[in-house]
Amino acid sequence: MTERSVVPALPAGLRAFLVTATNSTSVLLAATVAGLLWANLPLGDSYEHFWETELAVSLGERGFSLTLREWVNDGLMTLFFFVIGLEISQQIRVGQLRDRRLVAVPVVAAAGGIAAPALIYTAINAGGPGAAGWGIPVASDTAFVLGLLAVIGARCPEPLRLFVLTLTVVDDILAILIVAVFYTEDLSPWALLAVAVLVGLIVALRWLQIWRAPAYVALGLGVWAAMLESGVHPTAAGVLLGMLVTVYAPSEHKLLTASEIVHALSRDPSPELERLATRSVQRTVSINERLQLRLLPWTSYVIVPVFAFANAGVVLNAETLGEAATSPIAIGVAAGLLLGKFGGIAIGTFIPLRLGWGGLPGNLVWGQVLGGAAVSGIGFTVALFITGLAFADEPAMQSQAKIGILAGSLLAAVMGWLIFRLAWDRGGVCAPPGAPGDDGAFEPGPLPPVTARDHVRGPDDAPVALVEYGDFECPYCGRAVDTIRRLQEQYGDRLRYVFRHFPLREVHPHAVSAAVVSEAAADRGRFWEMHDLLFANQLALTDADLTSYAERLGVEAWADLARHRERVNTDREAGERSGASGTPTFFVNGTLHEGPHDQAGLAAAIDQALEEARGAP
Repeated sequence: MTERSVVPALPAGLRAFLVTATNSTSVLLAATVAGLLWANLPLGDSYEHFWETELAVSLGERGFSLTLREWVNDGLMTLFFFVIGLEISQQIRVGQLRDRRLVAVPVVAAAGGIAAPALIYTAINAGGPGAAGWGIPVASDTAFVLGLLAVIGARCPEPLRLFVLTLTVVDDILAILIVAVFYTEDLSPWALLAVAVLVGLIVALRWLQIWRAPAYVALGLGVWAAMLESGVHPTAAGVLLGMLVTVYAPSEHKLLTASEIVHALSRDPSPELERLATRSVQRTVSINERLQLRLLPWTSYVIVPVFAFANAGVVLNAETLGEAATSPIAIGVAAGLLLGKFGGIAIGTFIPLRLGWGGLPGNLVWGQVLGGAAVSGIGFTVALFITGLAFADEPAMQSQAKIGILAGSLLAAVMGWLIFRLAWDRGGVCAPPGAPGDDGAFEPGPLPPVTARDHVRGPDDAPVALVEYGDFECPYCGRAVDTIRRLQEQYGDRLRYVFRHFPLREVHPHAVSAAVVSEAAADRGRFWEMHDLLFANQLALTDADLTSYAERLGVEAWADLARHRERVNTDREAGERSGASGTPTFFVNGTLHEGPHDQAGLAAAIDQALEEARGAP
């Protein structure tokens, strides 16, 4: 039902990644706090003793032994990096990374966000014992970054989440290359040869179209074991295997074939047709996306939290905090995350935009981009991972680096929140590309009078009418809801509030559908209930969400669709003729309000209108 927009619709795999990574943030945070608490309890020594416990696997005379922490870091985390490999492969082949203009800016921004933290850390630690830790502050933590953007809520529109998510995917690719190239020692040529042979067998199975899961699992385990012996960190095997998994966009041929077989099954059920229908339906979606859907909950809710629990434990007392306060390692990590990420991403965004290499999705402004750059300084999972590689035999250095990670990430989160609160909030209007400016080329006409077809709160004989042209997906309109409520409480029967549709389909992909559903609710006399429900759920306005809200209110969401869409379009066209060029746009007694959209700014305009009404003959 959603109209096409300049912001691409997120594919199913990307939506699953976004939702799962966002929702798992609280679990990851809880695991981090649990690790810190255990390490700082009176029996805190038991934390290290437990995770350093040896666990061996042997077959006859052959086998190997790892500590519990190594089983987590080298074993379980391979599955985490496997999922990253799946996502990278999908994005490169059928996703956002195929579009050069859309990907140019986040790619350069991610490169800047990698280079600047490394340079800042190196400048602080050059020639010192902690120089090897330059890779610690380079990677953002996707789960924490997306989680904070979700907490920020309506201030983070979908185009910004798309930009940040694309940036973090590229960030992951570069961070994995850094681990593979710079944190690898004592390479074994024979083990690497075994890796190459096993990968070749996987490619051969794909080429022969042999799709037997046990064969791929056995070969994958072989690649992991050979990588473990090679000297290259075994998590690289996860990324490599993930990128080898077949991925393709749904084809019309596969969809039609599946549809025909399902219809045949419905007419003449049989075990043969049931098996054929199951296979044909599965093949409409690539194994890459199906694996992401199955594995994401395990990696996001189990593996990464366990990793945090096993690695985040650091003693925080006067002695360790005092050492960290003067430690070049802790200072370098914190400065890299806080300043390096922010500056690197900001400069890396500015350069390709200035040179015309690409553009930003939707209609993002610099306040939004800078807020996204700041929160990208939250580095945790990969930062802790590289800490263990850089200072493998130096627990004191690991402790200082972990304190730097915690401090830098916390400060980056605070800075991002402040930017969203201050820098972006100034202006307070969403506008489509090419909106009319103040160059004198556009002369607005009169505001259409309020009629019975309008959505009105307040008495008809109120001396002041406040008309808003709004968009259910606009974050500034969402903030205006409370402002309008307080104004109605302040002025009572002297104020009549009118809401008209102005969906910015160029910026907000779900705005038209949300407006249409609100009109369906209006047919049942429940517009304002739907109005409040939509603004309370601005981050969940997909067609499925809108259908759910309509069912909750006893409304048929998509009934009389053409009439409702025409009504919404009529509102917007009338608003444009009257001078509305973005959302929210307010008119007070027919006069365009050009002041602030907060309670004080609107109240001043209403007071002036009341005085004019009292002085009118």
